[in-house]
Amino acid sequence: MSTQPKVALVVGANGVVGRDLVGHLQALGDWDVIGLSRRGGRDGGRLRHIAVDLLDADDARRRLGGLTEVTHIFYAAFQDRPTWAELVPPNLAMLVNVVDAVEPVAGGLRHISLMQGYKVYGAHLGPFKTPARETDAGHMPPEFNVDQQSFLERRQQGKSWTWSAIRPSMVGGSALGNPMNLALVIAVYASVSKELGLPLRFPGKPGAYDSLLEMTDAGLLAKATVWAATDERGAGQAFNIANGDLFRWSEMWPALAGFFDIEVAPPLPMSLRTVMADKEPLWKEMTARYGLAHSYDEVSSWPFGDFVFSLDYDMFADSSKSRRAGFHEYAETEGMFTGIFTEFRERRIIP
Repeated sequence: MSTQPKVALVVGANGVVGRDLVGHLQALGDWDVIGLSRRGGRDGGRLRHIAVDLLDADDARRRLGGLTEVTHIFYAAFQDRPTWAELVPPNLAMLVNVVDAVEPVAGGLRHISLMQGYKVYGAHLGPFKTPARETDAGHMPPEFNVDQQSFLERRQQGKSWTWSAIRPSMVGGSALGNPMNLALVIAVYASVSKELGLPLRFPGKPGAYDSLLEMTDAGLLAKATVWAATDERGAGQAFNIANGDLFRWSEMWPALAGFFDIEVAPPLPMSLRTVMADKEPLWKEMTARYGLAHSYDEVSSWPFGDFVFSLDYDMFADSSKSRRAGFHEYAETEGMFTGIFTEFRERRIIP
């Protein structure tokens, strides 16, 4: 076993991906972890946080320029924007600013891990080839995931460090303050439905109810990300990472409703962004009644829910490449959802 120090810089440490990645690195016991985010976090043990504006190159250099000890960069930050084209400049700039600040001073840097997604395959644009594979042809830009990988590939030329790109499906995790947390969307929507005495209706397009989908558990994703960053078989490679099972909402929806002890009624297409816009007063009443710990703004991710529930085409990829390379972990999606919902209740995020 190597005795060389391992120091992880987790960029986006408070997000739905970064939160579980930090926890996994801590649990392994042989990592020092530095978490980057806009709002910082609580230090403890071998974990410390740095609050930084990664869109400000000067701030990044000032706050990160002393991180000489970093051996691995895990990049999982994301800034949302209204259009696909507008996503490119900030998301590319943040990655560039991190690498520009840390790479020149971190003489022992071994690996940079990039978190991507199925947007690489055009999954956000419409029906795409499934199962998607890492060797599939690219699509017409703009696409920030592709630009980020191209930057790393160019930057790595002639360097001793390596890179990997991890491509999860929709990620299931328990972090708040993230615009793309589907489990939170379902949990709050179900809780409000129950409070109003309503059954749980699938709110998406009719075709979305029966399309084939997959998800990626945030804990599983953390394990895969560290594996690819520390195993020589992950160097210079992209990997699809998913739970390992496929599902349809028509089968999953009744199981999720069962967790909340409410009935299911036939699907009814509706915009969650619209129908949930007036529910803040109700949530305040629920907060007082059940002792909830977070405001309505903190638990609202309705635009992302509308996007996911509008996917009326198959959404899955071939993740066998990672298994052939040596990563054999998996997760069961229904169990992932119920585990996250249980944690939400324990943290008083939902009743």
